[in-house]
Amino acid sequence: MPVTTAHPHHLRRIRANGVHLNVAIAGDGPAVLLLHGFPHTWQLWSGIMGRLAGRYRVIAPDLRGCGASERATEGYDAGTLAADAAALLDALGEPSAAVVGIDAGVAPAVLLALRRPGLVRRLVVMEALLGRLPGAEDAVAGGTPWWFGFHAVPGLAETVLAGNEAPYVDWFLDSGTLGRGVPDDIRAAFVHAYTGSEALRCAFSFYRALPTSARQIQDAVATARLTMPTMAVGAHPVGTGLAHQLGPLTDDLVGHQLQDCGHIIPLDRPDALLALLTPFLAADPDVP
Repeated sequence: MPVTTAHPHHLRRIRANGVHLNVAIAGDGPAVLLLHGFPHTWQLWSGIMGRLAGRYRVIAPDLRGCGASERATEGYDAGTLAADAAALLDALGEPSAAVVGIDAGVAPAVLLALRRPGLVRRLVVMEALLGRLPGAEDAVAGGTPWWFGFHAVPGLAETVLAGNEAPYVDWFLDSGTLGRGVPDDIRAAFVHAYTGSEALRCAFSFYRALPTSARQIQDAVATARLTMPTMAVGAHPVGTGLAHQLGPLTDDLVGHQLQDCGHIIPLDRPDALLALLTPFLAADPDVP
């Protein structure tokens, strides 16, 4: 289904933390920063950006190495990605933002909130688990998803998948929407973004950095808490695992689980997500 928006976005190329990021920006008002996962680009948010842009300045980058952002050789750990986000806000003149992360965007969003609490007014995280923090035992009772191991081996997945990127990306898009799929133009954008061995290397670098990211999270929660209002949204397959991990280290946490919703929440159930996001973001005293 095509998405129409009253607030068109524009694309900018912005240097942040040493890399050039492709960034979609829409609207005016308090900043809302959207961080995607795999296999996504900023277009993951196309179903909600325009509707948020009536009240906010919505900032949706392609993460380093993804989409039209620079194919960086390193820096795919959550700490560096959090520094990318902080530098992006600084480059755009934003003193703070509500930060929304999904999948691979969750750990950077949480680390940014733990390390730079003054930058993160509100935090929304969806469909990911945070390193080795306790609370997610039920979510991983069946074992780690098969692709984590496949992606983790340096050089393997990008070699095996060369020439077969489209069906591979399609598998994630279909399973992540419980078989409903995503709009054709967004599917084409995602396939294009992850075609070629260098694009795949960058994507799989997030997985290869997971042990480092897990240590960074462990270190951060040893000395800091999430003090800003935080919302955890689960669907299939993560469910309530993330909320359970966040509970012991969050001062103000609300959790929601969407029914009949796949992993790719912003494309599978944009209206349901907006129904949660709108009042949560509007409760911010900085929102007019």
